[in-house]
Amino acid sequence: MSEETPSQDSSPEGPGDSPEAGDPALPEGFAQRFAEHLRASQTAAATGRGEDPRSRPTVMVLAFEGWNDAGAAASSAVRAVGQACGAELIGKVEDDGYYDYQFSRPKVRSNGGHREIVWPSTKIYRARPAHAAVDLLLVHGVEPSFRWQAFTADILTRAAENDVSGIILVGALLADVPHTRPIPASLSSEDVALQEILDIDEPSYEGPTGIVGVLAHTAAQAGLPAVSLWAAIPHYVGQAPSPKAQLAIMRELEDLLGLTLDESEVVEDAEAWERGVDDLAEEDTEIADYVKRLEEATDTSNLPEASGEAIAQEFERYLRRRKRPEN
Repeated sequence: MSEETPSQDSSPEGPGDSPEAGDPALPEGFAQRFAEHLRASQTAAATGRGEDPRSRPTVMVLAFEGWNDAGAAASSAVRAVGQACGAELIGKVEDDGYYDYQFSRPKVRSNGGHREIVWPSTKIYRARPAHAAVDLLLVHGVEPSFRWQAFTADILTRAAENDVSGIILVGALLADVPHTRPIPASLSSEDVALQEILDIDEPSYEGPTGIVGVLAHTAAQAGLPAVSLWAAIPHYVGQAPSPKAQLAIMRELEDLLGLTLDESEVVEDAEAWERGVDDLAEEDTEIADYVKRLEEATDTSNLPEASGEAIAQEFERYLRRRKRPEN
Protein backbone atom coordinates (compact mmCIF):
# COMPACT_ATOMS: atom_id res chain seq x y z
CA MET A 1 0.00 0.00 0.00
CA SER A 2 1.35 3.40 -0.86
CA GLU A 3 1.81 5.80 2.06
CA GLU A 4 1.26 9.07 0.24
CA THR A 5 0.00 12.39 1.50
CA PRO A 6 -3.59 11.90 2.62
CA SER A 7 -5.91 12.37 -0.31
CA GLN A 8 -8.11 15.46 -0.37
CA ASP A 9 -10.61 13.75 -2.68
CA SER A 10 -13.53 12.67 -0.55
CA SER A 11 -15.70 11.64 -3.50
CA PRO A 12 -17.04 8.08 -3.12
CA GLU A 13 -16.83 7.60 -6.86
CA GLY A 14 -13.61 6.68 -8.62
CA PRO A 15 -12.63 6.07 -12.24
CA GLY A 16 -15.09 3.73 -13.86
CA ASP A 17 -17.55 3.99 -10.98
CA SER A 18 -19.73 6.77 -12.38
CA PRO A 19 -23.37 6.02 -13.18
CA GLU A 20 -22.53 6.26 -16.88
CA ALA A 21 -20.02 3.43 -16.52
CA GLY A 22 -22.70 1.14 -15.13
CA ASP A 23 -22.60 -0.92 -11.96
CA PRO A 24 -20.05 -3.77 -11.86
CA ALA A 25 -21.53 -7.22 -12.20
CA LEU A 26 -22.04 -8.64 -8.73
CA PRO A 27 -20.15 -11.85 -7.99
CA GLU A 28 -22.07 -14.86 -6.83
CA GLY A 29 -22.47 -16.36 -3.36
CA PHE A 30 -21.58 -14.49 -0.20
CA ALA A 31 -20.29 -11.43 -2.05
CA GLN A 32 -23.53 -10.97 -3.98
CA ARG A 33 -25.72 -11.27 -0.89
CA PHE A 34 -23.47 -9.02 1.19
CA ALA A 35 -23.14 -6.31 -1.47
CA GLU A 36 -26.85 -6.27 -2.25
CA HIS A 37 -27.69 -5.83 1.44
CA LEU A 38 -25.20 -2.98 1.81
CA ARG A 39 -26.39 -1.37 -1.40
CA ALA A 40 -29.97 -1.40 -0.10
CA SER A 41 -28.89 0.07 3.26
CA GLN A 42 -26.82 2.73 1.50
CA THR A 43 -29.68 3.67 -0.82
CA ALA A 44 -32.12 4.01 2.08
CA ALA A 45 -29.69 6.17 4.08
CA ALA A 46 -28.83 8.40 1.11
CA THR A 47 -32.48 8.85 0.18
CA GLY A 48 -33.25 9.85 3.75
CA ARG A 49 -30.56 12.55 3.52
CA GLY A 50 -31.78 13.70 0.11
CA GLU A 51 -28.53 12.55 -1.55
CA ASP A 52 -27.78 10.59 -4.71
CA PRO A 53 -27.16 6.88 -3.83
CA ARG A 54 -25.63 5.89 -7.17
CA SER A 55 -22.11 4.98 -6.03
CA ARG A 56 -21.29 1.42 -5.01
CA PRO A 57 -21.12 0.71 -1.26
CA THR A 58 -17.94 1.11 0.78
CA VAL A 59 -16.87 -1.54 3.29
CA MET A 60 -14.43 -0.82 6.10
CA VAL A 61 -12.14 -3.77 6.94
CA LEU A 62 -10.24 -3.52 10.23
CA ALA A 63 -7.49 -5.47 12.01
CA PHE A 64 -5.31 -4.54 14.98
CA GLU A 65 -1.98 -5.87 16.14
CA GLY A 66 -1.98 -7.23 19.68
CA TRP A 67 -4.37 -9.37 21.68
CA ASN A 68 -6.78 -9.86 18.76
CA ASP A 69 -4.05 -10.89 16.30
CA ALA A 70 -2.52 -14.29 17.07
CA GLY A 71 0.39 -15.00 14.76
CA ALA A 72 -0.09 -11.51 13.26
CA ALA A 73 -2.44 -13.28 10.83
CA ALA A 74 -5.26 -10.71 10.84
CA SER A 75 -3.14 -7.60 10.39
CA SER A 76 -0.97 -9.35 7.77
CA ALA A 77 -4.06 -10.39 5.81
CA VAL A 78 -5.61 -6.90 5.77
CA ARG A 79 -2.26 -5.38 4.83
CA ALA A 80 -1.86 -7.89 1.98
CA VAL A 81 -5.36 -7.15 0.66
CA GLY A 82 -4.49 -3.45 0.59
CA GLN A 83 -1.26 -4.07 -1.29
CA ALA A 84 -3.01 -6.31 -3.81
CA CYS A 85 -5.72 -3.68 -4.39
CA GLY A 86 -3.34 -0.72 -4.71
CA ALA A 87 -4.72 1.00 -1.61
CA GLU A 88 -3.59 4.56 -0.81
CA LEU A 89 -3.18 6.13 2.60
CA ILE A 90 -5.91 8.71 3.30
CA GLY A 91 -5.58 9.27 7.03
CA LYS A 92 -4.28 8.26 10.45
CA VAL A 93 -5.58 7.99 14.00
CA GLU A 94 -2.58 8.89 16.15
CA ASP A 95 -3.75 10.54 19.36
CA ASP A 96 -1.10 10.35 22.11
CA GLY A 97 -3.85 9.53 24.58
CA TYR A 98 -4.60 6.16 22.98
CA TYR A 99 -1.22 4.46 23.53
CA ASP A 100 1.05 3.37 26.36
CA TYR A 101 4.47 3.90 24.79
CA GLN A 102 6.12 1.52 27.25
CA PHE A 103 3.88 -1.22 25.84
CA SER A 104 3.55 -0.10 22.20
CA ARG A 105 6.93 1.52 21.75
CA PRO A 106 7.74 3.96 18.95
CA LYS A 107 10.36 2.78 16.47
CA VAL A 108 13.45 4.46 15.05
CA ARG A 109 14.20 3.95 11.36
CA SER A 110 16.38 5.43 8.63
CA ASN A 111 14.61 7.04 5.71
CA GLY A 112 16.47 8.60 2.81
CA GLY A 113 19.62 9.27 4.77
CA HIS A 114 17.98 10.65 7.92
CA ARG A 115 16.55 9.00 11.00
CA GLU A 116 12.96 9.37 12.13
CA ILE A 117 10.64 8.24 14.92
CA VAL A 118 7.59 6.22 13.89
CA TRP A 119 4.86 6.47 16.51
CA PRO A 120 2.17 3.84 17.04
CA SER A 121 -0.94 4.75 15.06
CA THR A 122 -3.87 3.36 13.13
CA LYS A 123 -3.71 3.95 9.37
CA ILE A 124 -6.65 4.22 7.00
CA TYR A 125 -6.34 3.29 3.33
CA ARG A 126 -8.78 3.54 0.43
CA ALA A 127 -8.98 1.01 -2.41
CA ARG A 128 -11.36 0.74 -5.36
CA PRO A 129 -10.91 -2.79 -6.76
CA ALA A 130 -11.88 -2.66 -10.43
CA HIS A 131 -13.93 -5.86 -10.55
CA ALA A 132 -15.35 -5.98 -7.02
CA ALA A 133 -18.87 -5.06 -5.97
CA VAL A 134 -17.65 -2.70 -3.22
CA ASP A 135 -15.05 -0.05 -2.49
CA LEU A 136 -12.76 -0.66 0.50
CA LEU A 137 -11.55 1.34 3.47
CA LEU A 138 -8.76 -0.71 5.04
CA VAL A 139 -7.84 0.08 8.64
CA HIS A 140 -4.94 -1.45 10.54
CA GLY A 141 -2.69 -0.46 13.38
CA VAL A 142 -1.86 -1.19 16.99
CA GLU A 143 -4.63 -1.95 19.46
CA PRO A 144 -4.95 1.14 21.69
CA SER A 145 -3.98 0.95 25.36
CA PHE A 146 -6.34 3.62 26.67
CA ARG A 147 -9.64 5.43 25.97
CA TRP A 148 -11.26 2.67 23.96
CA GLN A 149 -14.65 4.36 23.86
CA ALA A 150 -13.13 7.54 22.42
CA PHE A 151 -11.07 5.49 19.95
CA THR A 152 -14.16 3.57 18.85
CA ALA A 153 -16.06 6.83 18.34
CA ASP A 154 -13.10 8.18 16.32
CA ILE A 155 -13.04 5.13 14.02
CA LEU A 156 -16.82 5.15 13.48
CA THR A 157 -16.70 8.89 12.77
CA ARG A 158 -14.13 8.20 10.04
CA ALA A 159 -16.48 5.51 8.71
CA ALA A 160 -19.37 7.97 8.53
CA GLU A 161 -17.19 10.62 6.86
CA ASN A 162 -16.32 8.11 4.14
CA ASP A 163 -19.91 6.87 3.62
CA VAL A 164 -19.12 3.37 4.90
CA SER A 165 -22.10 1.03 4.51
CA GLY A 166 -20.73 -1.93 6.50
CA ILE A 167 -17.66 -3.06 8.40
CA ILE A 168 -15.70 -6.30 8.75
CA LEU A 169 -13.67 -6.84 11.94
CA VAL A 170 -10.82 -9.32 11.46
CA GLY A 171 -9.09 -11.24 14.23
CA ALA A 172 -7.08 -14.37 14.95
CA LEU A 173 -7.04 -16.52 18.08
CA LEU A 174 -5.14 -19.52 19.44
CA ALA A 175 -7.08 -22.78 19.49
CA ASP A 176 -6.81 -26.57 19.68
CA VAL A 177 -6.51 -27.13 15.93
CA PRO A 178 -3.84 -29.04 13.96
CA HIS A 179 -1.48 -27.24 11.60
CA THR A 180 -1.94 -30.02 9.02
CA ARG A 181 -5.59 -29.23 8.30
CA PRO A 182 -7.22 -26.14 6.75
CA ILE A 183 -7.22 -23.24 9.20
CA PRO A 184 -10.78 -22.74 10.52
CA ALA A 185 -12.18 -19.29 9.75
CA SER A 186 -15.64 -18.29 10.88
CA LEU A 187 -18.05 -15.38 10.39
CA SER A 188 -20.55 -14.00 12.89
CA SER A 189 -22.71 -10.90 13.24
CA GLU A 190 -25.06 -9.23 15.70
CA ASP A 191 -27.04 -7.98 12.69
CA VAL A 192 -30.10 -10.22 12.29
CA ALA A 193 -30.43 -9.42 8.58
CA LEU A 194 -26.81 -10.38 7.93
CA GLN A 195 -27.23 -13.59 9.91
CA GLU A 196 -29.98 -14.60 7.53
CA ILE A 197 -28.40 -13.27 4.33
CA LEU A 198 -24.98 -14.87 4.93
CA ASP A 199 -26.26 -17.90 6.86
CA ILE A 200 -24.04 -17.09 9.84
CA ASP A 201 -24.61 -17.12 13.59
CA GLU A 202 -24.82 -14.50 16.27
CA PRO A 203 -21.55 -14.38 18.25
CA SER A 204 -21.74 -16.66 21.30
CA TYR A 205 -18.46 -15.76 23.03
CA GLU A 206 -18.64 -14.26 26.52
CA GLY A 207 -15.60 -12.99 28.39
CA PRO A 208 -12.75 -10.49 28.01
CA THR A 209 -12.70 -8.83 24.61
CA GLY A 210 -10.40 -6.76 22.44
CA ILE A 211 -10.92 -3.61 20.42
CA VAL A 212 -12.39 -5.57 17.49
CA GLY A 213 -15.11 -6.90 19.77
CA VAL A 214 -15.86 -3.41 21.06
CA LEU A 215 -16.00 -1.99 17.53
CA ALA A 216 -18.23 -4.80 16.25
CA HIS A 217 -20.74 -4.36 19.07
CA THR A 218 -20.73 -0.56 18.95
CA ALA A 219 -21.21 -0.52 15.18
CA ALA A 220 -24.13 -2.92 15.46
CA GLN A 221 -25.70 -0.79 18.19
CA ALA A 222 -25.35 2.24 15.92
CA GLY A 223 -27.15 0.45 13.09
CA LEU A 224 -24.03 -0.08 10.95
CA PRO A 225 -23.96 -3.65 9.53
CA ALA A 226 -20.93 -5.41 11.01
CA VAL A 227 -19.40 -8.85 10.42
CA SER A 228 -16.66 -10.43 12.54
CA LEU A 229 -14.16 -12.77 10.86
CA TRP A 230 -11.92 -14.91 13.05
CA ALA A 231 -9.26 -17.48 12.18
CA ALA A 232 -8.19 -20.20 14.64
CA ILE A 233 -4.41 -20.78 14.85
CA PRO A 234 -2.73 -23.89 16.32
CA HIS A 235 -1.75 -22.80 19.81
CA TYR A 236 1.51 -24.77 19.75
CA VAL A 237 2.79 -22.65 16.82
CA GLY A 238 1.08 -19.36 17.59
CA GLN A 239 4.03 -17.05 17.05
CA ALA A 240 4.27 -14.72 14.06
CA PRO A 241 4.30 -15.10 11.16
CA SER A 242 1.41 -17.46 10.50
CA PRO A 243 0.99 -17.43 6.70
CA LYS A 244 -1.44 -20.36 6.58
CA ALA A 245 -3.88 -18.46 8.81
CA GLN A 246 -3.25 -15.28 6.83
CA LEU A 247 -4.20 -17.16 3.67
CA ALA A 248 -7.40 -18.49 5.26
CA ILE A 249 -8.45 -14.94 6.20
CA MET A 250 -7.62 -13.59 2.75
CA ARG A 251 -9.76 -16.26 1.12
CA GLU A 252 -12.68 -15.50 3.40
CA LEU A 253 -12.38 -11.83 2.49
CA GLU A 254 -12.25 -12.77 -1.18
CA ASP A 255 -15.51 -14.68 -0.85
CA LEU A 256 -17.25 -12.00 1.19
CA LEU A 257 -16.13 -9.01 -0.88
CA GLY A 258 -15.98 -10.58 -4.35
CA LEU A 259 -12.23 -9.97 -4.70
CA THR A 260 -9.71 -11.89 -6.76
CA LEU A 261 -6.27 -11.66 -5.16
CA ASP A 262 -2.89 -12.94 -6.25
CA GLU A 263 -2.09 -15.21 -3.31
CA SER A 264 0.78 -17.14 -4.89
CA GLU A 265 3.44 -15.76 -2.56
CA VAL A 266 1.33 -16.36 0.56
CA VAL A 267 0.53 -19.89 -0.65
CA GLU A 268 4.26 -20.62 -0.96
CA ASP A 269 4.91 -19.19 2.50
CA ALA A 270 2.04 -21.26 3.97
CA GLU A 271 3.38 -24.47 2.42
CA ALA A 272 6.89 -23.74 3.70
CA TRP A 273 5.48 -22.92 7.15
CA GLU A 274 3.59 -26.23 7.30
CA ARG A 275 6.68 -28.20 6.22
CA GLY A 276 8.70 -26.47 8.92
CA VAL A 277 6.17 -27.36 11.62
CA ASP A 278 6.07 -30.95 10.30
CA ASP A 279 9.86 -31.15 10.74
CA LEU A 280 9.62 -29.85 14.30
CA ALA A 281 6.87 -32.34 15.15
CA GLU A 282 8.90 -35.25 13.78
CA GLU A 283 11.70 -34.40 16.20
CA ASP A 284 9.39 -34.61 19.23
CA THR A 285 7.23 -37.72 19.59
CA GLU A 286 5.08 -36.08 22.27
CA ILE A 287 4.15 -33.22 19.93
CA ALA A 288 3.65 -35.63 17.03
CA ASP A 289 1.19 -37.69 19.11
CA TYR A 290 -0.63 -34.53 20.17
CA VAL A 291 -0.97 -33.35 16.57
CA LYS A 292 -2.32 -36.77 15.59
CA ARG A 293 -5.01 -36.55 18.28
CA LEU A 294 -5.97 -33.09 17.07
CA GLU A 295 -6.18 -34.38 13.50
CA GLU A 296 -8.48 -37.22 14.52
CA ALA A 297 -10.75 -34.86 16.47
CA THR A 298 -10.85 -32.36 13.60
CA ASP A 299 -11.55 -34.99 10.96
CA THR A 300 -14.38 -36.43 13.04
CA SER A 301 -16.05 -33.08 13.68
CA ASN A 302 -15.63 -31.83 10.10
CA LEU A 303 -16.84 -34.99 8.35
CA PRO A 304 -20.46 -33.79 7.91
CA GLU A 305 -19.30 -30.38 6.64
CA ALA A 306 -18.36 -31.41 3.10
CA SER A 307 -21.53 -29.54 2.18
CA GLY A 308 -22.84 -28.21 -1.11
CA GLU A 309 -22.27 -24.67 0.22
CA ALA A 310 -18.55 -25.32 0.84
CA ILE A 311 -18.11 -26.94 -2.58
CA ALA A 312 -19.96 -24.06 -4.25
CA GLN A 313 -17.73 -21.50 -2.53
CA GLU A 314 -14.58 -23.22 -3.73
CA PHE A 315 -15.96 -23.43 -7.28
CA GLU A 316 -16.88 -19.72 -7.26
CA ARG A 317 -13.33 -18.86 -6.17
CA TYR A 318 -11.97 -21.00 -9.00
CA LEU A 319 -14.19 -19.27 -11.56
CA ARG A 320 -13.15 -15.80 -10.36
CA ARG A 321 -9.52 -16.71 -10.85
CA ARG A 322 -10.25 -18.02 -14.34
CA LYS A 323 -11.94 -14.71 -15.23
CA ARG A 324 -9.28 -12.45 -13.70
CA PRO A 325 -8.01 -10.06 -16.42
CA GLU A 326 -4.33 -10.07 -17.25
CA ASN A 327 -2.40 -6.96 -16.22
